[in-house]
Amino acid sequence: MSSFKDIFDKYSWEEVSESIYSKNTEDVRQALNSRKRNLEDFKALLSPAAEPFLEEMAQLSHQLTLKRFGKTMQLYIPMYLSNECQNICTYCGFSLDNKIARRTLNGMEILNEIASLKEMGYEHVLLVTGEANKTVGVDYFKKALEIIKPHFSHVSIEVQPLDQKDYEQLIPFGLNTVLVYQETYHKEDYKKHHPKGKKSNFYYRLDTPDRLGKAGVHKIGLGTLIGLEDWRCDSFFTALHLDYLERSYWKTKYTISFPRLRPFSGGLEPKVAMSDRELVQLICAYRIFNEEVELSISTRESENFRNNIIRLGITSMSAGSKTNPGGYVVEPQSLEQFEISDERDPKEIVRMLQDNDYEAVWKDWEMSLQ
Repeated sequence: MSSFKDIFDKYSWEEVSESIYSKNTEDVRQALNSRKRNLEDFKALLSPAAEPFLEEMAQLSHQLTLKRFGKTMQLYIPMYLSNECQNICTYCGFSLDNKIARRTLNGMEILNEIASLKEMGYEHVLLVTGEANKTVGVDYFKKALEIIKPHFSHVSIEVQPLDQKDYEQLIPFGLNTVLVYQETYHKEDYKKHHPKGKKSNFYYRLDTPDRLGKAGVHKIGLGTLIGLEDWRCDSFFTALHLDYLERSYWKTKYTISFPRLRPFSGGLEPKVAMSDRELVQLICAYRIFNEEVELSISTRESENFRNNIIRLGITSMSAGSKTNPGGYVVEPQSLEQFEISDERDPKEIVRMLQDNDYEAVWKDWEMSLQ
């Protein structure tokens, strides 16, 4: 059975890079003026040649976002259930070779975290764990979802990639969305950053969105860890992946995230630094390329950046996040997966949105309407 691997293997990272960096002013103008944009247009919008057009791109991105999403911003919050992990990843605080105290929340601890998140007003929760199948496998997720789902209208997970049958088992327990970041589409360098554990299998991870689509998951989240490799090439491959998925699993919704590599204890320095201006360019390029896809920004980014990006294509954001298991109530001082930059609580984010004439959306859909 075919999968994205069949398309991916036809592309060369070096040739994609050469194509992006050879785009010129005329290519950018054509992309901006086109009625229906393709992947070549996306390359142009990503390219250094598009940098002088950033203001024009920002205005167009704003208009397209307003047309499809209006002046709304979905709010979600991560709940870290476990920091146990069997992978070695060069950039992550939960990596197996980091000597940290490991913990996995039990049912009562999960309930305590839920109470704190509900007090903040949240209806959309993102469940996060390390990748440790024996500790936090499908059985654990079922039990966690049974506890969590009654309290939230939308439940997302960001955990280890699973088999199709596993996702099919989790959907009746209330699973709505799965985020699975490839980290980088550079196959050779992927191995350098993931030398040990199941995550070292590049193609198993690459085909995860296919398994999600076949399982009938409501929404799939894609993205790369910006800073591991050339962000322009990685973003092209993400768009290529998105384009394939939308054609193959057209009933599914999609979201793109933009995590920039941030410090953790003993952390990896970014191979490629991305400026705020370049991140704005990337967000606008995605919106101009695809008017339907949701674009999400996390608390990795600064207050100032998040205040200014809401008008330029972003449709969902987190607020008040903790990136450690039990971080809201149970164990607020334990080691985080990565450092938070924007530490404002949800009420402050809502006020900021209101000051910009935007509406905070806590709940944007109802399963019974499907």
